[in-house]
Formats: sequence, C-alpha cells, structure tokens
Amino acid sequence: MSAVTLLTVPTSGPDDTGALGALAGHGHTASDVVAVIGKTEGNGCVNDFSRTLAAVAWEPRLPGSAVTVFSGGTEGVLSPHVNLFVRDGKRHEGFDRGLVAAAGRTRVLAPGELGRAAQVDAVTETVGKLVAELGVSTADVHFVLVKCPLLTSDKIAALRAVGEEPVSGDTYESMGHSRAASSLGIAVALGECDRTAALAALAGEAEVSSARASASAGAELEDCHVLVVAESTAAANPLRAMHGEMKDALDLAAVTALLDEVERRGGRVRQIFAKAEADPSGSVRGLRHTMLTDSDVNSTRHARAAVGGLLAALKGDGAVYVSGGAEHQGRPGGGSVTVIYELPGPDGGGA
Repeated sequence: MSAVTLLTVPTSGPDDTGALGALAGHGHTASDVVAVIGKTEGNGCVNDFSRTLAAVAWEPRLPGSAVTVFSGGTEGVLSPHVNLFVRDGKRHEGFDRGLVAAAGRTRVLAPGELGRAAQVDAVTETVGKLVAELGVSTADVHFVLVKCPLLTSDKIAALRAVGEEPVSGDTYESMGHSRAASSLGIAVALGECDRTAALAALAGEAEVSSARASASAGAELEDCHVLVVAESTAAANPLRAMHGEMKDALDLAAVTALLDEVERRGGRVRQIFAKAEADPSGSVRGLRHTMLTDSDVNSTRHARAAVGGLLAALKGDGAVYVSGGAEHQGRPGGGSVTVIYELPGPDGGGA
C-alpha cells in the first residue's frame, strides 16, 4: 500500500523537471515518486514529440517502479504542468483513511495487438494486480489512468509486409482504438462489465463505459503505463477523491455537483482530471458542431479547449488535466471526471 500526496507544478517546457525542486521543498526525493502525470504543449496527435521529450527528460530521474503519463495538447487556457503522485507514509492526526496509489506497466504489446482483445486483457491484468497491491476493493478506486501505444506508419507497413492487417491503417485512428481497448480493460478490471461485453463494445456491438477510466495514446512507449488511485483505511492523510462523468462538453452541472460535494465536506480542490471528446453524433444538445469535420484542427484539440475552459473556470486556474479522446471513458460525447481534494486537519489546516 502506498499512501500518497499530490503536487501540481507548472512547467516552462516539456523538458522542465524543475518540479523535483518542489519535491525537496516538501521533504521528498525523486525516489518517492509513484507517477508523473503531465500536460505538454504539443498537438496531442501522432507526431506530438513534446510527450517524447518530457518522457526522456523525466524517466532517467525516477525510480524504475514509477510511471510517466504525458498528455499532449494545452489548447486555449490549459496550462502546461505536471502532477506528481508521491509516496507519503506520514499518518496525519485526525484522519482514519486517505489517498493511495500504485503504478505499473503491462507487458510490451506487439503492434498487431493494439486495439484488440490482447490489449484489453493486458490492461485488465495489470489494473487487477495494482488494485490487489493496494489492498482495496474496486469500489474504493476513483481513477485509473493508462498511457498506451499507437501505430506508426512503420509499424503498419511492417505488419502488412508479413500479411497481418493492423486494427487501422490510419495512425491517428489507431490512437482511438488503443484508448478504447485500454479503457475497456479498466472496466473489466473494476467489475463494470465482463470480458465478453468489453469485446463486444470494442467491436462496436455494445455500449460500455467507465467513469473512472482515463486513457491516452502516444508513440513514446511500447507498453501501457498504468496508475490506480483509490482511498484506503490503511492510510491516514487529508487527500480524497471522487469521480463522475460529463454527459457532453457543456455539462457544467455534472462538474459543479462534484465540486459542491467537495465544499459540503469542507474540502479544497487540488486537481481535476477529465476526458473530453467531440460528440460522435455530430451535435451537442441538438445543435450541429463542426469538430469532426474541421480539416485544419483535429477534433481532440477542439474538445480539450472547450472542456479545458469550462474546468479551468471552475477550478480557478488553467493547470487542469484534460485529455482528448474519450472512447468508453464516460458516455459518448462526454467524459470521465475525477476530482482530488484535500480535507482540513483538526486545526483547520491541510497537508
């Protein structure tokens, strides 16, 4: 079990590891890091090398057990930043539970496995192991984040050269297939559906989603990086989490309901993690949108900017984590939302 604290630190660029200094200021070292979850200022698409640069800068400075997840795209008012989940075994007076987290990796996935049952199974297995490692029930889990591979042109050509057809011949579309398989693997691991239903959903024959899943894809890795965040009575700290989902990109009410509950509990919002996508129906609340037909700007970029503006206004700053492409991560056209918040201590202070 790893009780954790959370540090959110602005970055000056994808290669900025200055947050390590913030760690020291809080009495921690890099060896305490469970995961680094960041937003970088690239395009969030296949050729977003800001993610690769961030991974290359951070990973040599972290323990081998830590994972990195860098989500490209800080359109609109979204601000580049990193979120550090850091081991903190201190038992805070007045608390009988707290936030815990565990990180791990799937096996390396062959290009022909991406977006298919093998990827669903690999993510299911890894999430299940991490939940067991934390010693919590699936009901205690509020957030599961996966960074998964995509198909490059070289990988697609190599598959076809040996007579194997990839899940998609389009590199950008492969991102969606990989996110979908990862999200469905999360849903199976959390008991939100069985494997049969997940594979039917992967084939477009069933509706399955998880309000606790967040998946993004990139060319900077060959396996899936996985982070599980939960609450546990084995920890004693002021951090808590709750999750929900937006029914569409305009669903202010769903988010304010979560934030109102945080306020009712006397808490202070520390971070919001959300998924966003262009509604696949082509309309939002009966009005046509053009996110899916814009030849200049990818739909995920539109969705991040729209939802990012809404969430930043509610949080009060642009350092919110909004990731585009929400296949099976909340309902279609909407997206999963997790709020991490801090409760006051017995003296009225926080962590």
